[in-house]
Amino acid sequence: MSRNFYILGATLGFFALLSAGMSFVPANFQPGLPANASMWRTIALFLLLAGLVSAFVGVMTNLFEQVDRRNEAARLAAREKRRDRDR
Repeated sequence: MSRNFYILGATLGFFALLSAGMSFVPANFQPGLPANASMWRTIALFLLLAGLVSAFVGVMTNLFEQVDRRNEAARLAAREKRRDRDR
């Protein structure tokens, strides 16, 4: 599950870099596109923030999945220990 958030974060980061690059392209190379550099920079900022949030959610998801796996392994080990003790 966390891999999906990492991929989403990387994609949003790539589009943020692309949007930031568009702010340096002259207006005559952008027919039909907005030529306002501040708008491209604002879009890049929002995309970057969304990518960072997505990566953070991926990290937290990965950590919680790891805690669940370790808790399950500890529970099974304790159960096996109790079973061996009772025999």
